[in-house]
Amino acid sequence: MTRPIDFYFDFISPYAYLAATKIDVLAAKHGRDVDWHPFLMGVTVMQVMGLKPIMETPLKSDYALIDRPRMARLMNVPLTIPEIDGLNSVAASRTYYWIREKNPDLAKEFARRVFNRLWVQGRDITDVDAVSEEVDTLGVDTKELRAALEDDRVKGLLRGAVEAAVERKVFGSPFFIIDDEPIWGADRFWMVEHWLKHGNWDPAPE
Repeated sequence: MTRPIDFYFDFISPYAYLAATKIDVLAAKHGRDVDWHPFLMGVTVMQVMGLKPIMETPLKSDYALIDRPRMARLMNVPLTIPEIDGLNSVAASRTYYWIREKNPDLAKEFARRVFNRLWVQGRDITDVDAVSEEVDTLGVDTKELRAALEDDRVKGLLRGAVEAAVERKVFGSPFFIIDDEPIWGADRFWMVEHWLKHGNWDPAPE
């Protein structure tokens, strides 16, 4: 039995959003499922690696401003760059893991809606009210959600997921692990597809 693709992402990454629009379709073509794993780049990139976010990094931030819209256009995916200060994905990620305990498919749909809210509609995902709006559209009890987000056990679900990501040496978003092969970046989809087709890194036949 083939193993699922592990898809690691932070909701605040536009490249993760681009990948999220394609990864399940690509996986299905090759008889694979995809396990979605939100994590926090603020932990992996800033705390573990000691780096600044891309948009706070000289030169690299200028490149990202050019690269994000052209990559979205090449992938035929709508993209809006939100102008939001203090953006973070903690509440959305905790909500994802809370929903996943009950219904993994619904959790994935929630994740898609969060991505759409931020990167298509250009709306904030940071606070509980924003997350509750998306949960409500799925028919999930928002009062139960608000209580859950204050629960230490639910907070621990995300904490454990981030620790597990670091343990697997996940450092960027998006990040894929396929049959123990790590692949970083939405621009490496060709490598994801190559592995799914061939199961090795030999050059594809001409």
